[in-house]
Amino acid sequence: MNFNNILQEIEKADPEVYEKLSPRRQVLKSFGAKVALASLPFAIGGLFKKAYGSTGAATAVITALNFALELEYLEYNYYHTANNTGSLIPLADLPGFQTIEAHEKAHIAFLAAAVTSLGGVPYTPKYYSATAANPSYVPAAYDFTANGTYQVFNNYAVFLEIAQTFEDTGVRAYKGQLPNLVGTAGVLTQALQIQSAEARHAAHVRLVRRFAGAIEYPKPWITNNIPPITAVQTNYNGEDNTIQDGIAISILPGVNGTIPVTAATEAFDEPIDSTTVATSIAQFML
Repeated sequence: MNFNNILQEIEKADPEVYEKLSPRRQVLKSFGAKVALASLPFAIGGLFKKAYGSTGAATAVITALNFALELEYLEYNYYHTANNTGSLIPLADLPGFQTIEAHEKAHIAFLAAAVTSLGGVPYTPKYYSATAANPSYVPAAYDFTANGTYQVFNNYAVFLEIAQTFEDTGVRAYKGQLPNLVGTAGVLTQALQIQSAEARHAAHVRLVRRFAGAIEYPKPWITNNIPPITAVQTNYNGEDNTIQDGIAISILPGVNGTIPVTAATEAFDEPIDSTTVATSIAQFML
């Protein structure tokens, strides 16, 4: 993370940012070179809170980050449970899912630190214990079977279907929160970095499902609004959109004729609002 680059990007959008943060412009410009990397989320948050807190922007950012944190806890607990459930995941696939688990835990740590640095209280699941050996793991807060609907931890195919749903939804959810982070370039940059990692997770799960013989033979990206199972259709609604900024993509010239509808939907990921996401994951929350 280059703090000076972050400030330069903020200055483009808000030329008065240095005056808002501190009248000592040169001192601030050398700030990034004097702050340890591990401390940057807290330092950045403190500066943003000072500059933008009075406008209500900090509250919107905290809400968006806490929403993302809730999703990260959900995903981490899902993978941690699965990775430690007997022979559920084939040995050949296990390293990939252990890597995803580690990514989700890193996201939790960053988002919690960012919320704290902005003066907020980080989201924690029910039954959370900061003194636990692994405080990120709170299995009592979740029912990933949705009251017995999904046999996720004794059926690998079902585990993969729900994993794909979580990852696809996470990508869309981050996209839906990005407008709330505009104007806080450091946090926005980190959120975009997490979102792209979530997209790679989604592509990985889809690839594993494809080689495992999933009936819809999933591609690495969402096609139309096809879910892995019909029960999670809500998470995919809107992904069949072919209109972007008023432009009908499917009538534009393509390689042979016009661009196919499937390609028009695949070429753009659609955001999803927090209310829809909250409703869709409620079945897994205790």
